[in-house]
Parts: sequence; C-alpha cells; structure tokens
Amino acid sequence: MSTAVQSRLNAWLLHPWAKPACWVLCAIPALALLAAAFGDALGANPAERLIRETGEWALRFLWLTLLISPLRELAGLPGVLRLRRPLGVTAFVYAALHFLAYAWLDKGLILPDIFADVFKRNFILVGMLALLLMLPLALTSFNASIRALGGRRWQMLHKLVYAVALLGLLHFYWKKSAKNDVDEVMVYAVLLALLLGWRVMRRGGILAALRVH
Repeated sequence: MSTAVQSRLNAWLLHPWAKPACWVLCAIPALALLAAAFGDALGANPAERLIRETGEWALRFLWLTLLISPLRELAGLPGVLRLRRPLGVTAFVYAALHFLAYAWLDKGLILPDIFADVFKRNFILVGMLALLLMLPLALTSFNASIRALGGRRWQMLHKLVYAVALLGLLHFYWKKSAKNDVDEVMVYAVLLALLLGWRVMRRGGILAALRVH
C-alpha cells in the first residue's frame, strides 16, 4: 500500500465521523434481522434463524476485533485502532442477543429449563462461558475503566478475548458437528489460527526476523 493511500485512510479513520459510521455499520445486521422479523421474512423457522444469525454475527465481529492489530501493523494504519472498541462491544451485543434469542424463543425465558439445558449440552455450556467472559470486557471498554484499573491490569484483563474466541469457536463447532456441517466452522478456524498465529510470531520476534531476511 502506498504512503499516499495510507495517509488518506488514516485521515479518514481519524475523522470525528469514523466512529459513528462504524457504529451504524455494526447495527445494520441487527436492523436487517429486525426488519425481516416484522416483515415475516425469516423463513420457516424464524426462531432458529434469529438464534443462528446473531451468534454468527457475534463471531464475525469478534474476528474483526482481533484483525485490528495485524491490520494496524501490516497495512500501516494506526488510525484503525479507534475502531477496535466499537467492534468488540458490538461482538458482545450480538452474543447477548444470541443468548436472549435462545432463552426467549427456544426456552420461553423459563430459568429452570435454561439452567438444565446449559449443563446438559456441552455446546451451550461453552457458549455461556464465552458470554460470561465477554461481560467484563464490555463493562471495561471505556476510558474511565482504563484509568481505574491501570493500563497494565486493563490489558491483562482484555487478553480474555483470546479465551472468548476459542470458546466461541468450540461452541460453533459442537453446534454444527451435531448436523455434520462443519465446512463454515473450518473457515472460522483457519481465520482464527492466522490471527492468533500472527500474534505468536510477533511476540516471539519471528516476524521481525523475517523482515530482516
């Protein structure tokens, strides 16, 4: 990418409207599902589609959140860091909607049935663990939280995102493997392996060594 293109992209990313535009784009899948629900256009099994799509959008936004650091370094776009927090919060919102759709549409908000299902089915248990781990990340996604916790402790806390991603992928795999439909899961797995692998190589200095040679 040329320096001129990088400068233009960074200027756009640093524009005051960049974050609001990101929030609007993040809301589009939810608004589309809501419009489809009101228009009776969710297909033969509306509950299943709402549960499935909110969960998949949670994974997509989580993967996009993990993409920010590699994109900043590999594409030379420091301004993209401004979008990491909106993307991470959006991933949590879609995960919460995923759970709400399951609890309401599948279990009728009957708590004993929900608790029984969580401990009976492994994929629901790991999904719940992922959601619970996302909660402190969402609650501390503001500048005041960084000041209160201190930068180092805040960074350590937010490393939970890697556990969340692995649990989310396992949740998705167990759900899909029950129907012998894991092709899509493998795409998510490969992308996650690349995102985490980049971090491992960077931490170990392997990327720097490759640049030298």
